[in-house]
Amino acid sequence: MIDLYFWATPNGYKVSILLEELGLPYTVVPVHIGKGDQFKPEFLKISPNNKIPALVDHDAADGQPLALFESGAIMMYLAEKCGWRFMPQDVRGRYDVIQWLMFQMGGVGPMLGQAHHFRRYAKERIPYAIERYTGEAARLYRVLDTRLGQSEYLAGDYSIADMAVYPWLRPHKWQGQSIADWPNLQRWYGAVRARPAVQRGLTVLSEKIDRSGEKPSGDAWDTLFGDRQFTGKQ
Repeated sequence: MIDLYFWATPNGYKVSILLEELGLPYTVVPVHIGKGDQFKPEFLKISPNNKIPALVDHDAADGQPLALFESGAIMMYLAEKCGWRFMPQDVRGRYDVIQWLMFQMGGVGPMLGQAHHFRRYAKERIPYAIERYTGEAARLYRVLDTRLGQSEYLAGDYSIADMAVYPWLRPHKWQGQSIADWPNLQRWYGAVRARPAVQRGLTVLSEKIDRSGEKPSGDAWDTLFGDRQFTGKQ
């Protein structure tokens, strides 16, 4: 059995989507990041960077439980565990997937996350930051659109790279972007969204999602973005 330590964020959805695509049984362990569950000692033993998702595979190949943090590493492990599904075993194919996965890990996630923060969550409006990260989001969308004009999916066939990027583009309005502005990206976005496993992966902890549209405030804001985030105090 696999334990998925999860909250309903783009990085969390990356792994829940993959688990659904693979058809692996898993148990969801909620980590409420607005309440500070990510700072609990038992979670830090699995994810020392106090971020979700994290995973414990109780059926690892060596017979011992295997704990992993960092969503990209988790996705690569699961693909390999299941006979290199959604990540080719040959060197060229595998590294084509890995390079686009790293593009998401190093660019799409961090930069679009900053766009989310300064456009939606920052306590004060900082025009320079908004302009910078909105512009970087547009640049990344352009890279994706160009690539998807050359290939049906990011690495040729549907892969963990597509599963990693897709959840980060769902809140495109928060990033000051419109999927409709990028025709190749729009085609790909619709194809990924239509997959049944993707839809199932996006329902994990759906009952926990705050759909009020209100921004976090008070203790929740401090836990996510303020002093508590940096000090890790419970």
